Amino acid sequence: MDLEGKVALVTGGSRGIGAAIAKELALHGADIALTYQRHAVGAAEVIAAVESAGRHAIAIAADAEDPDTMPAAVAQTVEHFGRVDVLVNNAAIFEVAPVEAFGVSDFDRTMAVNVRAPFLAAKSAAEQMGSGGRIITIGSNMIGRTVFPGFSLYSMSKTALVGLTKGLSRDLGARGITVNLVNPGPINTDMNPQDGPLSPTINAFTALGRYGQPEEIAAMVRFLASEEARYVTGAVLDVDGGFTV
Repeated sequence: MDLEGKVALVTGGSRGIGAAIAKELALHGADIALTYQRHAVGAAEVIAAVESAGRHAIAIAADAEDPDTMPAAVAQTVEHFGRVDVLVNNAAIFEVAPVEAFGVSDFDRTMAVNVRAPFLAAKSAAEQMGSGGRIITIGSNMIGRTVFPGFSLYSMSKTALVGLTKGLSRDLGARGITVNLVNPGPINTDMNPQDGPLSPTINAFTALGRYGQPEEIAAMVRFLASEEARYVTGAVLDVDGGFTV
């Protein structure tokens, strides 16, 4: 129980990778706050799983496009649990289209959710964290290898998280707070199932020849949240089955 006594806020924690992260951190002792936008049923299922592991949990409705919601989620976490030790920036949107099809509203929404929201969440959480705090952001393997057309906007937004991670690691290192970025490869979720029509092609792009599972991303996040990772900061870690090699 290496996270015993810790409180983790996981944004976008109602399904997929976010849900797996919330459950994994709870299994290792953390109490959990999670945000969700539309998937209230999924959020309730994650809360039930966390509680069945003997931990406490709350779900917070939050639209990451709204600049007020992430600071509010941090504040609500601290109000409920009295602290926040781990922030996992997982909430994101995934817009794929030819570049000619994107408008200004698409650009603004993608950057608001995928870049501004993690920045504001990290800023607010850092104000509450003491030494040993952890900020972990979920990026994408698409920043290292974009193999299909249509990803220009998404890849740009996720690449911005590299600069955010490195800059924050310098800003917060003196306070003993680590900041890291995890870039998943193709992961088996409802949005990108491992038995989908493109899965044979996607599998072939990886060195291991398969999709990853959400639990494999969660395991890396659990490590980065732990005391074992106290000397890891500013790192960009690919968990992608060798997709980018």
